[in-house]
Amino acid sequence: MTPAEPARPLPAPAARALAAYAALVGGALAMGISPVFVRFAEVGPYTSAFWRVGLALPLLWVWARLDGGSAPWRPATVVAGLMFAGDLFFWHLAIFNTTMANATLLATLAPVWVALGSSLLIGERVDRATIFGIVLCVAGAVALVGASWSFAPERLLGDLYGIVTSVFFGGYFLAVRVARRTTPSGLLLFRSSLVTAVILLVAALALEDDLWPATLAGAGALFMLAFVSHVGGQGLLAYALGHLSAAFSSLVIFLEAVAAAVLGWLVFSEALSPLQAVGGATILAGIWIARPRPRPLTNQ
Repeated sequence: MTPAEPARPLPAPAARALAAYAALVGGALAMGISPVFVRFAEVGPYTSAFWRVGLALPLLWVWARLDGGSAPWRPATVVAGLMFAGDLFFWHLAIFNTTMANATLLATLAPVWVALGSSLLIGERVDRATIFGIVLCVAGAVALVGASWSFAPERLLGDLYGIVTSVFFGGYFLAVRVARRTTPSGLLLFRSSLVTAVILLVAALALEDDLWPATLAGAGALFMLAFVSHVGGQGLLAYALGHLSAAFSSLVIFLEAVAAAVLGWLVFSEALSPLQAVGGATILAGIWIARPRPRPLTNQ
């Protein structure tokens, strides 16, 4: 018998791409679990949004220092912080003024704005496979949460807030993608989160009365929201956006919806219908179709 040959290491570009895919999936799972923590946080939605970012700042500062936190501030970093603050603010307005299904479904329009903005604003061409993948993912999202969709004139403003949420989240992807061209992920996330935290603190102080949870369990939920969903979820997403296109990376919002549905089933015993299962499978198929292809080698 001849000894087995040792496994050959992946080429550096392939290894980086694989790490970016893994980061995208991990980020989706970490962000998808955030509604579980919010439900146990014992504070209002704007306050929980502030603590999600504010409690993460010390850990993000350490990450930024390890990244070599001396690079100059870039406009895209500030824009990313503004976009994420707007995303969280209007998301909560949508939840208050329309149904959860409407808010969720309209928020998943973010990849549409990213696809439009990629070519127009940041110089990244979106190929047909990615466009087709986005169309499939939107169809899957309709199947996943559309069964609970309803239209009513009195909820029209809330539905508009959901669309505005998607625009801000799309802008966040574009800004982070541009910022990652010159800024390490840890430094970018710390600085953009600092901008977001200031804005959300003002919103929480202006719109809610109590900044503090009533029990240790509530405080623990806020820490988990900060460490898992923000440091973990947004951090992994920022890493992925350094290696993958904004249009493809934006499909993480659909993975987040799938993760949230599965976690709702596991944690809160929320039933999943066959149509929702088909929707989840369609989303995964769309992401597979939209995945970046390796470029063929050319002879020099």
